[in-house]
Amino acid sequence: MATNHQLSVRDLHRSFDGTRDVLAGVDLDIAPGEFVALLGRSGSGKSTLLRALAGLDADVAGHGVVAVPERVSVVFQDSRLVPWLRIADNVSLGLPSTGAAGRATEKAVADALEEVGLAGRERAWPVELSGGEQQRAALARALVRQPELLLADEPFGALDALTKIRMHGLLRDLVARHRPSVLMITHDVDEAIALADRVVVLTDGWLSLDLRTDSTDGAGADGDLRERLLGELGVVAHS
Repeated sequence: MATNHQLSVRDLHRSFDGTRDVLAGVDLDIAPGEFVALLGRSGSGKSTLLRALAGLDADVAGHGVVAVPERVSVVFQDSRLVPWLRIADNVSLGLPSTGAAGRATEKAVADALEEVGLAGRERAWPVELSGGEQQRAALARALVRQPELLLADEPFGALDALTKIRMHGLLRDLVARHRPSVLMITHDVDEAIALADRVVVLTDGWLSLDLRTDSTDGAGADGDLRERLLGELGVVAHS
């Protein structure tokens, strides 16, 4: 992997029916610490791309090149908490649990839960937490593994508007503190602009647009950027 890229994808293809590529030659680089939001119409292949990058789709093997760092964490739209495990056990799932390594895990879990605002809820069951709190626990589980790359598949899509705003602030703080590279799928153009350094659009199996959220690429102010993104998605923006 090139030293200036945390993630590098070249000519990635994926077909499910043998005739049409859902991914048709995707090229994508993400720098260390960079936050990239991925937009696309429903069925455009966003989740397929994320699964490939997470190593969850063996059928992309041999179709292009995917280079990802060793430590990768994934956050999904639902929290994927195990209902019969308490919150601390959910966060530590798969990590060392005995001896000195176990004690280090216990401290790391406590620190992670404090970071996401769930200190004191270590012994709670998932059902006792609100939807927003469950997603906070999912973020803690992802970050306690100190990922170099964080993959997020619409992590706030099921939350109400006010909770989503709070989670945006939390994610900004966590990313600034831990500095993973991030690739986040979202259907929300405003969310993409608010959180990401770059926004890319997946259309017909390839990345048809790649823009920075500042004005250095000529995209202009947020309103102009929003209009360009909506246009690429086939949506007419109304003032």
